[in-house]
Amino acid sequence: MKSILCTSLLILLMPSAYAASLPGDSAEGKRLLNAHCMECHQTDIFTRKDRKVQSLDALKEQLVSCSHAAKVEFSASEMQDLLKYLNDQFYHFQ
Repeated sequence: MKSILCTSLLILLMPSAYAASLPGDSAEGKRLLNAHCMECHQTDIFTRKDRKVQSLDALKEQLVSCSHAAKVEFSASEMQDLLKYLNDQFYHFQ
């Protein structure tokens, strides 16, 4: 019984452990989002039930698309910061 409980706990903790392991600075990602993205988006776009983004790869693609549309050139580390923040706060992809 104890081993089943431990195994179940490990399985439940895996997604959050992976999300925490994404490289990047979540606080910097939040700053970048507020500075560059909130003119076009409110946070409800990230939480709506019919959201377009359904995977981590799709989130990466959307960040690239939005940066082109906003005519903002993010560095690779800034893109990673945004990805980390969005995933940590809203998406929770593995």
